[in-house]
Amino acid sequence: MTGPQQPTGNEVIFEMVRLGPYMKVTAIDPVSMVEVSVQGPANARDADLKKLAFNKLKLAVEKRKKPS
Repeated sequence: MTGPQQPTGNEVIFEMVRLGPYMKVTAIDPVSMVEVSVQGPANARDADLKKLAFNKLKLAVEKRKKPS
């Protein structure tokens, strides 16, 4: 994915699965093995759903790096 800085490496893996009227998008950072999922309408643009999943993944990776 081009654009914003990747969570920890140079690659983010996306999986998109249609579930009736919804699309489930899973984003995985293969370096940290952090995985997040989002759901949206099946008729939404793929790029918008991937951007939403990417941003959620970025936040999850940042949260994991912070000490508790």
